[in-house]
Amino acid sequence: MPSPDTLISFLIAAVLLGLAPGPDNLFVLTQSALHGAKAGWLVTAGLCTGLLGHTTAVAFGVAVLFEQSAVAFTLLKLAGVLYLLYLAWLSLRSRHDDPTAPPPRLSRAKLYRRGVIMNLTNPKVSLFFLAFLPQFAQPDMGPMRQQLLLLGALFIIATIVVFGLIAALSGSIGDYLQRHSGARRTLDRLSAVVFIALAAKLLTTSR
Repeated sequence: MPSPDTLISFLIAAVLLGLAPGPDNLFVLTQSALHGAKAGWLVTAGLCTGLLGHTTAVAFGVAVLFEQSAVAFTLLKLAGVLYLLYLAWLSLRSRHDDPTAPPPRLSRAKLYRRGVIMNLTNPKVSLFFLAFLPQFAQPDMGPMRQQLLLLGALFIIATIVVFGLIAALSGSIGDYLQRHSGARRTLDRLSAVVFIALAAKLLTTSR
């Protein structure tokens, strides 16, 4: 395994990357504000499941496909764009005509699935891991595959901690705003704007 100093440096980098504004933490923030902190945790679990998939793809060489094949990269990217636009449409069609009615709640499975799909349909994550993880692997410290899997696991742990804090903070604010139909309507619209912006950003990304 990599040296302790390398692992500490990696964890610091992973935490800073988790705090930097990006598609995944913005997704956790909006879903937590709309559906509560527990929803944010479920989305985080889904996102981390996706990260596990990307880590495995890098460790076993599958991620190279998205680096070398423009067709594979584009198809996966378009799937992600369409899914984000679908989530935007769901947010825009939400109705809050009755201010006394409780806010709509999504099932645990649906929230978890949103996180998984959101992460796995972003080929940039695979390419990022393909460039990022090997920088901290040390060939003289053991098999590279095991090191890459270990680094991916540590990245996931850091992500859970950072995104969990985001979910808790955003969820507490969202719980207050959800009691007012006007605020809930605004949250839905803001969420739709975020989804559309993320879709546009993903659409314009290249290998």
